[in-house]
Amino acid sequence: MGFPDELRDAVRAYLAGRPGASWQQSARDLGIAGLLVPQEHGGTGCGPAEMAAVAGELGRVLSPYPFLQSAVMAVEAARAGRAGELLNALADGSATATVVLPGDGDLRLEGELLTGDVPYAPAGQVVLVYVAGLLVEAVPTRREPYATMDVSRPLQRLAFHRAPVRRLGDGGSWTRVRDLGIAALAAEQAGGARRCLEMAVGHAKARRQFGRPIGSFQAIKHKLADLLLLVESAHSAAEAAARDEVSAAIAGSYCTEAYLAAAGENIQVHGGIGITWEHPAHRYLKRAASDAQLFGPPQAHRARLAARVFTDA
Repeated sequence: MGFPDELRDAVRAYLAGRPGASWQQSARDLGIAGLLVPQEHGGTGCGPAEMAAVAGELGRVLSPYPFLQSAVMAVEAARAGRAGELLNALADGSATATVVLPGDGDLRLEGELLTGDVPYAPAGQVVLVYVAGLLVEAVPTRREPYATMDVSRPLQRLAFHRAPVRRLGDGGSWTRVRDLGIAALAAEQAGGARRCLEMAVGHAKARRQFGRPIGSFQAIKHKLADLLLLVESAHSAAEAAARDEVSAAIAGSYCTEAYLAAAGENIQVHGGIGITWEHPAHRYLKRAASDAQLFGPPQAHRARLAARVFTDA
């Protein structure tokens, strides 16, 4: 068993034993806030394999932790901008951050002042913005949290009106930040899809009709076998997602659709109980649907992949 597997087990046990622990508590107890932060800034200096292990477990339980935007994307952006003080704060969980990528909003930088709107951004105290070829830190003039159907992924609208910025460097790192975000999201999606499969299999074994478990019926067997193939393939795509832009685009497309399919089929296998508010199945479908728009829909990832493949050819 390698370190990513040990980390996965530790995170799963922690989340099961302390489901209400805050982000700062998890940072102190597990160190996941500083997982990708270099050791000289208080982190553990781990890499994509450990990131995927943690993200998978967080996705499995629909954790609202800001791991994706703060511990992955913001850390990578701060490293590129050599923002040591921010890295220290992110590592110990005393601060959270979110990243605005090019195209996420209608923004303009006039000298040292930022103006415009970002309609949807994951929640974070510190806001790092890629704008006009630069990476800057800016304090929003106004934040408007959304009342979302998927409460496990808080979103907010950010407005800037001539907000002063602090320049952190050039904006060349944004594609790597985006692709690492896609990789972390793909791992979350694969973890959520696997949990949907586990719930569906558990119900198929326990639920009886006509004197036998419904899992013995051929239609249910085929459904679960197809789900297993989807989940295992999504896991493989997520593990490779951090390698390069092509791998990220593949994972962004495949894992999104696999999660949507797994969440939907989980509800179908459960039947009537699966569409009730009392059962958690609907929460996974909501997360899968919201995840499908986070970095663009699967079609956007495939378009980016096609452009890259045909250009290289």
